[in-house]
Amino acid sequence: MPDCISEDACIDHLLGAGCTKKVIAHSRAVRRVVADYTHDEAVIPCLARCGALLHDIGRSVTHDLDHAEAGGDICRERGIPELLSRIVECHLGAGQTSDECLQLGLTPRDAMPRTLSEKIVAHADNCVRGSSEIHIEERMIRIADLPRTKRRRTYRLALEMELFRL
Repeated sequence: MPDCISEDACIDHLLGAGCTKKVIAHSRAVRRVVADYTHDEAVIPCLARCGALLHDIGRSVTHDLDHAEAGGDICRERGIPELLSRIVECHLGAGQTSDECLQLGLTPRDAMPRTLSEKIVAHADNCVRGSSEIHIEERMIRIADLPRTKRRRTYRLALEMELFRL
């Protein structure tokens, strides 16, 4: 598939962008979680796996909320296919609307996960803390201070993704 790149190339991009070993370990943990969601024929496994590895490439320049936005831009600058760039851009929580991005001081852009690969990576990232897998219940407790709409969106994403889990 032309929109996929090898997993080794993903790691090379992370290293080339200046990601730390800690960020790469986290990305590999998200990649391991993604593996449980790629067995359905509706899923394009290479997109989900590569998206998982690349999702935090923006942490090479910032550890703030804008790392997803920065990561999408870095991917585009590095010639990474748009489908993967969008996965990176949409991985934060369960996505951000253009208005939510603006309220957070980010560039107003649609960063809502819409494709199955975008949703799988966002959900898998919600299920990893550092380099350890966590239950969605723990993630929900950790986001208890977020607005109700974002908490509900995260929970709905988790429910939807369970349909694809092994």
